[in-house]
Amino acid sequence: METPLQTLTDVMDPARAQAMQAALGRADAIGDGSPLPPFYHQLYFWDPQPPDALGRDGHPRVGGVIPDMGLPRRMWAGGRLAFDAPLAAGRVAERRTFLESSVRKQGRSGALGFVTLRHEIRQAGRLCVTDWQDLVYRAEPAPGTAPPAPPVAPDDEAGSDTLAFDTTLLFRYSALTFNGHRIHYDMDYATGVEGYRGLVVHGPLLAQILMLRARETAGSLRRFRFRATAPLLQGETATFCWRGGRFWVRGPDGRQCMIAHANS
Repeated sequence: METPLQTLTDVMDPARAQAMQAALGRADAIGDGSPLPPFYHQLYFWDPQPPDALGRDGHPRVGGVIPDMGLPRRMWAGGRLAFDAPLAAGRVAERRTFLESSVRKQGRSGALGFVTLRHEIRQAGRLCVTDWQDLVYRAEPAPGTAPPAPPVAPDDEAGSDTLAFDTTLLFRYSALTFNGHRIHYDMDYATGVEGYRGLVVHGPLLAQILMLRARETAGSLRRFRFRATAPLLQGETATFCWRGGRFWVRGPDGRQCMIAHANS
């Protein structure tokens, strides 16, 4: 039997889910026993660590659940999810985390590390959600290195809406998910150390909004996969687009920030 790297339990507090609803400007009430919207499990299973157990980026230092690949820069590159049963607010749930794969490669921009974690989330002994999380680790950028050109987003959407990302939304999402990564709130770190042009909008936040759109357009959501392709920055307005089972995020200059596919 496969041994998990980590097992955490949590009560899916309705108040936390309701706070997420408020942060996203959603009106539906979530109370005790309500089914949680897809991907809201990201609000739970916190694993707080003391300051001396954190890396320079504010995340827990690698070498525990995540292997140390000797690469300092990390990002959530994408993932895929299977929703087999809704999680109920106000009930105890268990999350088991497994290391699916870990490999180091040489890319055009230098050394890269690819890690995939698999999270299995159960309530009352039933597997409700399986969440594969793809992480990428990178070396420090060479001085003067220009970032790669982002892909151009499609413009054939059947429907779309827009959302502006200010510092308040980034702060609230970081707080609700207990995400301490400094690229989302520390401008000096984001620009001076990581080399971004500003604060970075959380990739999982973009994926969260796409998942909610996918459920609303199809009426249900069984499978979802997504991949981040370019950063979206605080202060920018993003266009969330869909056509059939395809979903994507377009930045204000037409760049593709995320691409996703959904099955109902």
